[in-house]
Amino acid sequence: MKVIIAIDSFKGCLTSKEANEAAAEGIRSVYPGAEMIEVPVSDGGEGYMDAFHAAIGGRIEEVTVRDPLMRPVVAKYLLHNELAVIEIAQASGLTLLTNEERNPMVATSYGTGQLVADAVGKGARHIIVGLGGSATSDAGIGMLRALIDRYAKHGSWDDIKLLKDVRFTIASDVKNPLYGETGAAHVFAPQKGATQEMVVALDKRARKFAELSAKHFGYDRSQVAGAGAAGGLGYAFLQYLDAESASGIQLLLDTIQFSKLVSDADLVITGEGSADRQTLMGKLPTGILEKCGHVPVFLIAGRISDREELLKAGFARVECINPPGISLEEAMRKEVALQNIRQLFTLKN
Repeated sequence: MKVIIAIDSFKGCLTSKEANEAAAEGIRSVYPGAEMIEVPVSDGGEGYMDAFHAAIGGRIEEVTVRDPLMRPVVAKYLLHNELAVIEIAQASGLTLLTNEERNPMVATSYGTGQLVADAVGKGARHIIVGLGGSATSDAGIGMLRALIDRYAKHGSWDDIKLLKDVRFTIASDVKNPLYGETGAAHVFAPQKGATQEMVVALDKRARKFAELSAKHFGYDRSQVAGAGAAGGLGYAFLQYLDAESASGIQLLLDTIQFSKLVSDADLVITGEGSADRQTLMGKLPTGILEKCGHVPVFLIAGRISDREELLKAGFARVECINPPGISLEEAMRKEVALQNIRQLFTLKN
């Protein structure tokens, strides 16, 4: 029996690699002869760099950049020949701030621009940017300022020539525009610490920046799907760096030739922290499902809603790893989550 295990991270609890290993241990205890292939996966957020590193190799670069409050922080990115993979959360992530420090009115994406500049300086000519987990809602202005500071002799974007030779791909499953009722500020800024007054101000600021940018370039990408990702960082890459947009999980799966890997498998196991009807809107488990053809896909999660919809979509089984009555605090403990995944496969295979 050949089993492919490709589980997303359980945010705040388990990495993709840890969840995969726990599932493999559970299956191995029941089917010791099974061939198991563990594939670290991410849809563009936490773990994206590590997933690519596991798939293609390369080296992890470390560089001191600025965090969302302009404090020094050591951030990492993957460099493989002329390809770089950057997680914006490394420099501009919400996890770099305490709850009290969260304020998207002042949080900046400057550090992400420093990561881009470092990668270009070390020879990267194709940069994949995972747009997940940001603390910012600055429409990428901070990121652009860092690039201007690094490359523009006279402080003007038009002075930058080197970046015209670099291809950018933004990896995100967010389809929101930059501004408006479904834009970056209204949809995502509250979870980054914004009050309603801040949301209105942030949306107005993003709209004004887009209008000025459109006047300068002669085109406007503020309403392109994904422009609102990562507090508008998606827009900055689309408008200023002519980036192409791709599904984070599909980009990774295509890179590792997942369809070929799964072609002779007997079972695929995927999962995420919480699975519901939103899982069917382009999230990682659905990306896995779409690549599996007739191979059955088993979906696991820490919390399950809309089970029947998930089954109708094509998942062969949908199971919650947690026993009834467990508290959220207990379920989020790493050792508990690992044991619950192991036990799920020990009991249900």
